[in-house]
Amino acid sequence: MRKVEICFSPELIHLHSLQGKIVVVVDIFRATSTMISALANGISEIKTFADLEECRSMKSQGYLIAGERNGLTAPGFELGNSPVAYLNEAYSGKKLAMTTTNGTLAISKSAEADEVLIGAFPNLSATIQYLQGKKQDVLIHCAGWKGMYNLEDSLYAGALVKSLESSHEPSEDGALAMKALFEKEGHDLKGFLSKASHAKRLQNHNIESDIDFCLTLDLFSMIGKVENGTLTGSEI
Repeated sequence: MRKVEICFSPELIHLHSLQGKIVVVVDIFRATSTMISALANGISEIKTFADLEECRSMKSQGYLIAGERNGLTAPGFELGNSPVAYLNEAYSGKKLAMTTTNGTLAISKSAEADEVLIGAFPNLSATIQYLQGKKQDVLIHCAGWKGMYNLEDSLYAGALVKSLESSHEPSEDGALAMKALFEKEGHDLKGFLSKASHAKRLQNHNIESDIDFCLTLDLFSMIGKVENGTLTGSEI
């Protein structure tokens, strides 16, 4: 069988081999959820940046610019990191440049992989279908929070490990542990993850609608893939 493993933070990615693997980058609250929402609602492409100023400079090239730090819209940016901002094709046909506290850093640190996908609960089944049709091992790269472990990305990783069990077997203890956690708590994502530290940070900013969106399964039948530094969506 093919293998699946989990990296719990970008600070740990150097411990994993990326060559020959498909990496699924996940930042549930909220970067990868926002990216999938944007692509599913007509954004034509997304360029991601770890650095605020690099991202800001893309405005002169005709991109919408979205910047988030510590859960808030960064000064001077048109958009922040809210998935609901893109609903109803609010920016359909536009190109987006995006930087966030955690998720875009994880993407930049995954570049050596054979393929880089964007993972979120709203497109979980499409991502599973795509991965099961490929021959490579899978590494789930959790964005975490400022280098530390977080619960929501890890629970998504557990959902992916569980869902891939017919084609991929866990290659390390983290994947086994998160699969067991999802089996125990996955029936009530919103209830369980309401305890997560980042969910509480977001609740303090009064953006419960974002949390609800990020924890809704299978809204979209598409994958997000990074190729040559650009993220685009493809229907499955």
